[in-house]
Amino acid sequence: MEPIRVVINGALGRMGQEVASALAHEPGLKIVGAAEEKVTQRYLPVVNVPDLVLFSSDLASLLKSCNPDVIVDFTNAEASIAAARVAAKEKVNLVIGTTGLSEENLAEIGQLCQANGIGAVVAPNFSLGAVILIRLAEIAARFFDHAEIVEMHHDKKVDAPSGTAIATAKAMAQAHGKSFIYSKTEKEALSSIRGGQMDGIAIHSLRLPGFMAGQEVIFSGKGETLNLRYETISRECYMSGVILAIKEVTKHKGLIYGLDALLSLREATKS
Repeated sequence: MEPIRVVINGALGRMGQEVASALAHEPGLKIVGAAEEKVTQRYLPVVNVPDLVLFSSDLASLLKSCNPDVIVDFTNAEASIAAARVAAKEKVNLVIGTTGLSEENLAEIGQLCQANGIGAVVAPNFSLGAVILIRLAEIAARFFDHAEIVEMHHDKKVDAPSGTAIATAKAMAQAHGKSFIYSKTEKEALSSIRGGQMDGIAIHSLRLPGFMAGQEVIFSGKGETLNLRYETISRECYMSGVILAIKEVTKHKGLIYGLDALLSLREATKS
């Protein structure tokens, strides 16, 4: 059986390098190309990959040259949607882990899939722990009226709140069936001290160099609290989810949103 041919967009980023390392050790997957905004060499050396990996800033020509089955993208929202448009024209399946994609972006990706007969997996988080935390938060949301989210990331993260926090709040609100009760303060000595608010859920974003990624969801009722928390120790935690998405996206047409759909935690949502 031929290996799944993969191109990594944003190959020099922290996640791009982690993906390259993981794919180099995964049977059945083959890195055939890499893309970056600025490229100074024709080939990208990848440890444990004996073949030359084409390296280019011109994604369209790169895809034509190496004929991949899947493109993996961990860049930013603007670059990611632009790459999706290019890849879709070449009938290349999409695995996107970029946060900050809007509802309009997701709708466009779904339309690109339909128009070009490809599959896409878009997930705000590829960590097993994060996905299970969201599912547990969804269950708990049915029984509590008060909830807040604290998400923790490194100080270089460009967006706030995280895509995972937004996805968690949306899932909780849907499960709750109505807005949560947001506890307002009569006086704020500092502006926005209560964080942001989404469907009655206060969301607080920490940005410190000691963190990689993590999240805590706190539910409160009369005389009790329930805390759900996960923390990322290394970027390796995302790789099993990314590899699963690469293998599964070639079997489906249309958009699948969220790793939970591939883990049978809920029915896959396609468009």
